[in-house]
Amino acid sequence: MAEEHSPAASPTPHKRRVRYSGKNPRRFEDKYKERDPAQHAGTVAKVIASGKTPAGTHRPIMVAEILEVLAPKPGDIAVDGTLGYGGHTEEILTKIRPGGKLLGLDHDPVELPKTEARLRALGFDEAIFTAHRSNFAGLPQILAAQGLDGADLILADLGVSSMQIDDPSRGFSVKHSGPLDMRMNPQRGQPVSALLEKIQPSALAQLLMQNADEPKAVQLGAALAGKSFATTHALADAIRAALPQVAKEDCHQNIRRVFQALRIAVNDEFSALENFLRQLPACLKPGGRVAILTFHSGEDRRVKKAFISGQAAGIYSEISIEIVRASAEEQRSNPRSAPAKLRWARRSLQTTTPDGAV
Repeated sequence: MAEEHSPAASPTPHKRRVRYSGKNPRRFEDKYKERDPAQHAGTVAKVIASGKTPAGTHRPIMVAEILEVLAPKPGDIAVDGTLGYGGHTEEILTKIRPGGKLLGLDHDPVELPKTEARLRALGFDEAIFTAHRSNFAGLPQILAAQGLDGADLILADLGVSSMQIDDPSRGFSVKHSGPLDMRMNPQRGQPVSALLEKIQPSALAQLLMQNADEPKAVQLGAALAGKSFATTHALADAIRAALPQVAKEDCHQNIRRVFQALRIAVNDEFSALENFLRQLPACLKPGGRVAILTFHSGEDRRVKKAFISGQAAGIYSEISIEIVRASAEEQRSNPRSAPAKLRWARRSLQTTTPDGAV
């Protein structure tokens, strides 16, 4: 009897790896080497050397200046109110060991888990670092939940992270076409597209003036309010069409200001900042230090006013007289640091609170 043979298994088809589209792929989705620094460190190093920020990452701004102001030391209780990619946090964590603890706050549900995992992989366990899904206005409740009566140092970087700006799916930038969203937390509130559909021209004009000092606010309010824009490029095109008399290079600044104003509105950024500034003294231990990085005049005015009035009331013993800016070298190597302004304050050793209680 002939020996029976079972049919040979069909070979597994070969799957070619995704081709990297040139040295500098244009689409965010194609930049997988930049978004995987563990496997492609050389590519990431080249991108940084060219003065750019690798996709999916964020380069912390004015690290040396912030460390000088905050002066973290072993045993300190620290807060990073805007965790982002964790660049500032990583530097502070190395300074507060042993015995210190850092609370990292961020209300972005997309980026927070990634940053927590990255810092855990660097060896920072829950004894020294905890991550909290909240913006900085929720700091008093988080401190109380941790059984802490205050922090020795607090940092708030008010800029939008590069991970958010560069990802077209978040809708923060006109660089690539994406859904017109701009929410820091995509699970809450309304996207910019919905805001524009509902808002009246006069209200939009006021919003553009208050949030971005936009000189063409009335003209743009009439052109954009009540309209439907699905993508960032559609909105940018409408702004250009509404300002035919404005030169192309100048119109880019109008677009940038409109995007800034709308982002501030859908995230209620000024209200969150004002709440944070009111609650800040009670969150600092006597002698504690705070550093705040701002990126446009509306933020900086609020921080400056709060620090000056706090010093006059005896809440702060010392505040920055002049703003601190990134060095010329840093601005060359990281252009996104150019608009940043750093202000700082030191809590008085007295325990007077903003309402006058002692």
